[in-house]
Amino acid sequence: MNDIFADRISDVPRSFIREILKVALDPEVISFAGGLPNRDLFPVNELTNATNEVFQIYGNDIFQYSNSEGYIKLREYIAQNYNRQGLSVNPENILITNGAQQGLDLLGKVLLNDGDGVVLEEPGYLGAIQAFSLYKPSFLPVQVSEQGMDIDGLRNVLQQNKAKLIYTVPNFQNPSGITYTNENRQAIAQIIQDKQLFLIEDNPYGDLRFSGEPALSFAHYLPEKVIMLGSFSKIVVPGFRIGWIVAPDVILNKLLIAKQASDLHTCHFTQYIIYQYLQKNNIQDHINKVAQQYGEQCQSMLASLDKYFPSNVTSTKPEGGMFLWVTLPPQVSAMELFDLAVKEKVIFVPGTPFYVNKNHGNTFRLNFSCTDKPTTEIGIKRLGNALKKLQNKV
Repeated sequence: MNDIFADRISDVPRSFIREILKVALDPEVISFAGGLPNRDLFPVNELTNATNEVFQIYGNDIFQYSNSEGYIKLREYIAQNYNRQGLSVNPENILITNGAQQGLDLLGKVLLNDGDGVVLEEPGYLGAIQAFSLYKPSFLPVQVSEQGMDIDGLRNVLQQNKAKLIYTVPNFQNPSGITYTNENRQAIAQIIQDKQLFLIEDNPYGDLRFSGEPALSFAHYLPEKVIMLGSFSKIVVPGFRIGWIVAPDVILNKLLIAKQASDLHTCHFTQYIIYQYLQKNNIQDHINKVAQQYGEQCQSMLASLDKYFPSNVTSTKPEGGMFLWVTLPPQVSAMELFDLAVKEKVIFVPGTPFYVNKNHGNTFRLNFSCTDKPTTEIGIKRLGNALKKLQNKV
């Protein structure tokens, strides 16, 4: 039967996260595994009102096919947001997508041939690894730290390989929660300014800052070389699947062709609802509410880690977003810890799926957006108990 499948699908793994989330269906399990926004913070009443208003304004027309680029008023709104940040973005350079994840797939279709070099963060976003893997590139991993991408590592990789893309999540990175400093971003820009490649800045979490100061977009330094991805999934609702790509003309034209071949257009019913919601509500107030709660839940998780984990276990200290990253002693396996944790009725995501070189078995990701403070403490205590059992075994 393998002969019927295309070569491009043969080496693409199933999503490890999607697989382990099946365990979370048990109501007794506390899950730190998902990358889910907190459902209790969805603006249900406001979106209900926006939906009713869309029906009243547009009637049957809202159910018709639409253009592939996306609702122009929504694209204008997105462009204005970028312009307020000091960037120069034209609505004509924005393509509305089915979540930022489709943006990754379209970029792979348009830009990657077999064997093309793609620089990835290490650890990096699993969804990007999976999306790009379909197009059989040569992944070039570069380690990230609390400051951002390792500059010497990036320089060495680019000296030894020809890369076409650099993929980054510079704000509250998934999976680590780290944020690139301005100095790090500027250094990366200097390295790539004379090279024939594009940098993808994926920024689904950037608005969810609960401490510290914002950093500048890569587009401030290299506007002609940066492709930006954004999404309403983390700041409004994920179920509408409304994301976007900002790209230079020459790339956007090809992305539009790929979009037309893929799905004709993103659901314009949900685009109109999102836009109506944005017009009638102060989105910044909503974002502030979400960020404040996530910040409190993050601090609760960090306090519980200090309380229930041994001192030789370290974690990142995010200033926003939804994740933090835990590093165990070198001899301790996160996969073995996962097996014990399931028995303790708590789950997380082991670090291995976030690497293209599967040799970093002592790390794992924790999500703090969906558990309140008491539940977080109970879950981290259970995880601490599992870790003690594993360390005693080691």
